[in-house]
Amino acid sequence: MFQYRPMPAEHEPLHASFTLEYAYTRSTGPVVGRFLTGLRDRRIEGVKTREGRVLVPPAEYDPETGEATEDFVEVGSAGVVQTWSWVAEPLPKHPLQRPFAWALIQLDGADTGFLHAVDAGDESQMSTGMRVRVRWAEETKGFITDIACFEPDSNEARA
Repeated sequence: MFQYRPMPAEHEPLHASFTLEYAYTRSTGPVVGRFLTGLRDRRIEGVKTREGRVLVPPAEYDPETGEATEDFVEVGSAGVVQTWSWVAEPLPKHPLQRPFAWALIQLDGADTGFLHAVDAGDESQMSTGMRVRVRWAEETKGFITDIACFEPDSNEARA
């Protein structure tokens, strides 16, 4: 039977600080690169599959068939919240430093959901099915953060 005994002080384990890193640079490629360039220009693009589905964000391959995607299509900067989760206490790396929602948003003209932050002001203002629109960053650089967040769409009547 095993019995735990503390290690004597004269046998303290040796320890040293160590940082494990994988420092590398990755290119974005033609599909993601074009998507990010579109964001820099305040435009959102997806890709159309052979069956006509529009994927946003764009993927190099159709997730259902594995076929390469080639046809880019611009989609709207507003859409519908499909599902969401409220963040009452944002973390330092979150896009907003006040309570917000992570939401899956189906942009107008897209067939898939796009995950991003929604600045609704209060959890009571969030709902599945609500319309939201992009709030662009003041300066766009070709990063996903060019979309600062989404916010409730004041033009709810528009479909």
